[in-house]
Amino acid sequence: MNDNYFNSIEYLKVDFTKVSIEKGEYDNCTFINCNFQNTHVSNFQFLECQFLDCNFSNASLNDSGFKNVTFIGCKMIGVQFHEANTFLLQFFFKECQLNFSSFYQLKISNTSFISCNLEQVDFTETDASKTVFEDCDLRGAIFEDSNLEKANFRTAKNFMINPSKNRLQKAKFSRNSIEGLLSNYQIIIE
Repeated sequence: MNDNYFNSIEYLKVDFTKVSIEKGEYDNCTFINCNFQNTHVSNFQFLECQFLDCNFSNASLNDSGFKNVTFIGCKMIGVQFHEANTFLLQFFFKECQLNFSSFYQLKISNTSFISCNLEQVDFTETDASKTVFEDCDLRGAIFEDSNLEKANFRTAKNFMINPSKNRLQKAKFSRNSIEGLLSNYQIIIE
């Protein structure tokens, strides 16, 4: 059980690879230009927090809660989000580097990814219904047995999604990116 409670605190340029972050519940806190790279933030609770220009690459998130959490301009390479606590899980990502991360089997419906780099991200068996992928690079992202119903891919690029292996009812795509849905069929589009 977490005994520490932190409310409305701003953390500026803290290097948590050198200074330990106290385990507890962080409510409405803001982390600006902080370094969490390779750290263990397991069993933490983040509620309505903002992370601005932080480095979370390869951080361990085992059983940590992220409830209505915003990440803007963050480097989050190799983060295994599927290890987080799934109760009330809710994210917003803008201008983040999420390459090689995993959302495997998570329910992330209604999540927004705005201008994010999502190369090689694993969305296998993920419920990403109603999720927005606005101006995102999805090169090599894995979509298999994923629920993408009503998801918005209109401005996304470099994705390859097999319609026969994913749920795509009412998902939105632009005419310019339709080849990302047909690449498995080896159809030539001119």
